[in-house]
Amino acid sequence: MAVEPMDVSPGACPLNLDVEALRRAVQEEYAEVASNPAKGFHFHTGRTVAAIIGYEPAAVDPLPDVVVESFAGVGNPFIWGSLRPGEVVVEVGSGAGLDALIAARQVRPEGRVIGVDMTPAMLEKARANAALVGAKNVEFRQGLAETLPVPDACADVIISNGVINLCPDKDAVYRELDRVLKPGGRLQIADIIVKRAVPQDAREDIELWTG
Repeated sequence: MAVEPMDVSPGACPLNLDVEALRRAVQEEYAEVASNPAKGFHFHTGRTVAAIIGYEPAAVDPLPDVVVESFAGVGNPFIWGSLRPGEVVVEVGSGAGLDALIAARQVRPEGRVIGVDMTPAMLEKARANAALVGAKNVEFRQGLAETLPVPDACADVIISNGVINLCPDKDAVYRELDRVLKPGGRLQIADIIVKRAVPQDAREDIELWTG
């Protein structure tokens, strides 16, 4: 497996990090979250974490357990404001679909939500969840945050929850967000940040990225 070269930009892929191996490790972790959400992970999942990070009970409580159980967000992107009827929303890292389904309800049938995720097990579960709740204005596509499978300037709003921190080339991710967002569009992102630089050896340790 070839190792990606280092880019000197601050958010770029760390030196000597095998990006494909990192992506496989992340996919394996979140495939387990999709298929076995009660297993127990180093992060909270399901209704527990939704309550901890401040989701409105009215948005989550009526949903079937299977729709919520594999949710693994780190914050609430809707705290920045509700979405508007008729808007087009792209979610970067849609997981099992909870945020996309909340967004689909907010934009109403005249709006549209496109969820993008790289993990097949999560996509399968998200599509099943959308069908279960009858959400016809949402679709899920396989893809990477660094190369989103959506057209230029198509989104009124981009949402994301705990995903960009798992991307090794954050500059590439933000270039994609800029490409996809309409002029005057909005970013509503919940994620993990650090206040001090992460040591190079830690940035190159795939186990630390996933665990």
